[in-house]
Amino acid sequence: MVIDVHAHVTAPQELYAYKAGLLAHRGAHGRGKVNVSDELLRQTLESPVFGGGSHLEQLAEVGTDMQLISPRPYTMMHSERPEKLVRWFTEETNNIIARECELYPDTFRGVCGLPQNVGIAPEKSLAELERCVKELGFVGCLLNPDPTEGEGEPPPGLGEEYWYPIYEKLVALDVPALVHSAGCRSPREPYSLHFINEENIAVVSLLSSTVFEDFPKLKIIISHGGGAIPYQVGRYRSMWIRRKKPWFDENLKKLYFDTCLYSKESLELLFKIVGPERCLFGTEKPGIGSSKHPETGGWLDNIKPLIDDIDFLSDADRKMIYEDNARRIFKL
Repeated sequence: MVIDVHAHVTAPQELYAYKAGLLAHRGAHGRGKVNVSDELLRQTLESPVFGGGSHLEQLAEVGTDMQLISPRPYTMMHSERPEKLVRWFTEETNNIIARECELYPDTFRGVCGLPQNVGIAPEKSLAELERCVKELGFVGCLLNPDPTEGEGEPPPGLGEEYWYPIYEKLVALDVPALVHSAGCRSPREPYSLHFINEENIAVVSLLSSTVFEDFPKLKIIISHGGGAIPYQVGRYRSMWIRRKKPWFDENLKKLYFDTCLYSKESLELLFKIVGPERCLFGTEKPGIGSSKHPETGGWLDNIKPLIDDIDFLSDADRKMIYEDNARRIFKL
């Protein structure tokens, strides 16, 4: 079985019209809600998106059996004020995800967005996390390390006690967090680059801290193959030696990583550095990688054939990556 742990919701336009309304009236018209039928949700998932082919068709084409879907991060507007706009939109997005999971129970599982907001304590996100896990059956959450979205004074790194209330709740609920930033307001840092930069900061902050000593059962997954860290591992090996800490590679294995990388060379490096036992299959399909290669005509985000072609992986390694690790970490 192939389980894709990193994917985002394909939602009807009514969800984003709802967001536009919130931003226009800044909450003056009240919360409202997204009113869509089950038929419209099915139609949305069966209509062409991101380069052609519907969400469901693309999954069938590449052989994905189950997919964990979360909010599309760049839409989550964590830096918007007042805070209630973010909370309302996040809750409505999670509701849409829950309904799609109900309509396609063999295909989708939910990973919730948290109503994080610039200057708002992490404790404010806990009620929605608990609702999604206990009431909606979600199996994890996204965790944005930078709710400022790249503007103004940044929050503490993920290794700081500032984030401990979320870690405590994740451990209590026994669900993992996928580290994934949201939008970016910086004119010099497109949001896709912001994702990678924040993942780098998150890894170094977490591994420089006592988080995993304080929360030994905490499960943290780093998106996009760990950002740039596997490429720069030599720098951190040296740094950890100077700090008289255990070998950096061993510290990396406190974390998990998805395979949301679109080249064989990058995937090979990830598996060599952290090991297949710490990797979960993820593609973000359909999403930023859903374009056709100009020479082969294949999807750039069809990465299973790339993994199948890596000769140093055993069949047992591939089964861990495609299925076993996801089942264990997300309790599927």
